[in-house]
Amino acid sequence: MPSNDARILLQAAVPTAAVGAIAAVVSGVVAGGKGAIGAAVATLIVILFMGIGLYVLQRTAKSLPHLFQSMGLMLFAAQILLLFIFLAAFKHTTLFNPKAFAFTLLASTIIWVVAQTRAHMKAKILYVEPEKSGHSS
Repeated sequence: MPSNDARILLQAAVPTAAVGAIAAVVSGVVAGGKGAIGAAVATLIVILFMGIGLYVLQRTAKSLPHLFQSMGLMLFAAQILLLFIFLAAFKHTTLFNPKAFAFTLLASTIIWVVAQTRAHMKAKILYVEPEKSGHSS
């Protein structure tokens, strides 16, 4: 993964993990140990789903730029489907608090999107490759 991609991933994952840690503490105080587990699971899911999605999109942008937009839409649909499958599998779980999970999932996703947007804006990635300075005949 090139340095810009790794930097963007890091700049999105760190704030998301920080929000997840805060949510785990708050959920632990409000809902007990199951609340903290729910918040931790939600944060882990967001970091994994969004991190893998960012990686796949960056690879697609470099190797198949003409498929970038459709790949982004397909990736979004796949993430929603995977989340639906996860929620269906753990619908009646007693492992974690579902409210703590839901609120942390929402907060972590929002923080990831904001942090990733900010990282992209600060990265100053060129849209086109500049021409080489030497003239070839």
